[in-house]
Amino acid sequence: MAILKVTRLGHPVLRQVAQLVPVHSILQPEFQQFIDDMIETMHEYEGVGLAAPQVHVSQQVAVLEVSKHPRYPDAPSVPLTVLINPKVTMLSEEKVDGWEGCLSIPDLRGVAPRYRELRVEALDRQGQPLDFVARDFHARVIQHEYDHLQGKVYMDRMPSLETLAHLLEGQRYWLKD
Repeated sequence: MAILKVTRLGHPVLRQVAQLVPVHSILQPEFQQFIDDMIETMHEYEGVGLAAPQVHVSQQVAVLEVSKHPRYPDAPSVPLTVLINPKVTMLSEEKVDGWEGCLSIPDLRGVAPRYRELRVEALDRQGQPLDFVARDFHARVIQHEYDHLQGKVYMDRMPSLETLAHLLEGQRYWLKD
C-alpha cells in the first residue's frame, strides 16, 4: 500500500466532474490497490472521507470511515465504505449547518449547509450494489465526498465566507465553549 499525494485547491482535477469507473475494471488488481491506497491515505491524514480527485485521479470513487475520530469525537461511527459511481438522492429539503474542512484545503474550516437525510446508490469495492439511507453527520460526509466527484468543494456550498477561518483561529474564536 502507499500514501498518495493529496491534491490542493487550485489543481484543475478538483473542478472537473469525475469519470465513471468502468464496471469491468473494479475487480482488477490495480483498481483494488488504488482503493487500498485511498484508504491508507485517508487514515494517514486523519480524514473521514476521501474522493479520487483529491489524489489526482478523475474517477467516481470515494472512501469514508468514522470511528473514534479525534476531530469528531461525538460523531457516530460509520463503517469503512467504498462508493463507486455513486448516485445521491436527497430525501427531504431540510438542511443543517455544520463546520467542514477538507484535506485538499488544509488548515481552513467553514460552515456549510447540508441535507440532513439522503439515499445513496453505488457499487461497493466488489462491484456489488449498495443502496442505503444516511442521516446527519454520515450524510454530511457523503455529500462532501460526492461534491468532489462533481467538481465542487465545501466552500462552494457556503452561503457566506464570514465563517471561513484558519483551523487554529476557528477553534480559538468560533468553537470555544
